[in-house]
Amino acid sequence: MLQIADTKLPHTVLCYVAFRAAFHDTLEQIAVHDARDGDPHARFGFLTEVPFLRCVPAHVQLDLLAETWSRHAAHDPHEADLVDEAVLYAACETAGRLCAEEPETVARYLMGGPIDVTLAVDGLLADELRALHLNLAGEGDFLTVSQFEDLPPKEGRALKIKLGVDPERLDSLFEALGRWNLSAEFLGNLSGLMTGYEILSAVNVLGVK
Repeated sequence: MLQIADTKLPHTVLCYVAFRAAFHDTLEQIAVHDARDGDPHARFGFLTEVPFLRCVPAHVQLDLLAETWSRHAAHDPHEADLVDEAVLYAACETAGRLCAEEPETVARYLMGGPIDVTLAVDGLLADELRALHLNLAGEGDFLTVSQFEDLPPKEGRALKIKLGVDPERLDSLFEALGRWNLSAEFLGNLSGLMTGYEILSAVNVLGVK
């Protein structure tokens, strides 16, 4: 179970919808990009909702989403780091936008999954998805860190402290930027979010060996 500040992220169908929609949407973008031999430096995927993480490769975004999902689904509490908070925010924003603009796409993403979703995919669900992350107690530091990128290290650190941003908490964000390979736990972390068949399909799209 993820804990953000003093608030626990509830095990609700809304979380499932957010993570599943963000995963499927990003996976489909990868498939289209690869089929068209797209620009290897193109920036796309659900995590582009977070300015600082726009350069994270789309397949690594899926890996990060799976990690955060696994921590959320676990019985034991897990203190969320800024990557977990960023993943949740981006998943909710992506799923919310899709519910408002492409409800039939979200309905397709939810079909045949591990959880039977009976919610209507409409504007109300979009609002509820966005409210899911807004109602948590996080400070949203993952959204402000990009403003420090062009500052010299010493000045940047001083400004972070002045604004109440813990520099050490930012380490996980920088680590995410440096990742390229999928983790060994990637497939296992998708348990409860994707079916076995869907995991195999993801393996084919991503070329996982």
